[in-house]
Amino acid sequence: MDAELQETFREFVDSRSSALLRTAVLLTGGDRHAAEDLLQNALIRAAGRWQRIDEPEAYVRQVLYRQQISRWRLKWRRRELTVADPPESQPAPDAAATADLRLVLRAALARLTARQRTVLVLRYFEDLPEADVARLLGCSVGTVRSTTHRSLARLRILAPELAALAPDTGRDQPPSRDHSPAEVRP
Repeated sequence: MDAELQETFREFVDSRSSALLRTAVLLTGGDRHAAEDLLQNALIRAAGRWQRIDEPEAYVRQVLYRQQISRWRLKWRRRELTVADPPESQPAPDAAATADLRLVLRAALARLTARQRTVLVLRYFEDLPEADVARLLGCSVGTVRSTTHRSLARLRILAPELAALAPDTGRDQPPSRDHSPAEVRP
């Protein structure tokens, strides 16, 4: 944004921010802090498109309305349960141990085939269902399941220290007999 556009934007913010803040306060139900956040986000969006906006106040108001609707939708999905006693806090994890485990996981993932890594990343990092992974990779759901199973079995062999972290869900467990690394296909 050049200097002239910056100056017109500053003038707009100086002259209209109090009226826009009042609107934002009403939209947030009287929560001034949430209103300030809402207005700031709307002004950030307006600043990015300032040279293309014909009616800045109408644009900012519309952004305010749409962002508040998005917040309502999020609140509806993320309702918090209030309880009399706060939950017990968990001890902070050891940063060095966490870093070591990340290095072990990264090294083990590097030793998997590209297909095995891709399936594991899509299933567990991206949290996609098997059907979506199958569609993305152009294969069947059964292929995704078997590849996931073999990939996890191979990871357990390559990095047995990771098994201590995973809860025993019974899902995607390796076969009950012991496998040597030569028996598990990469």
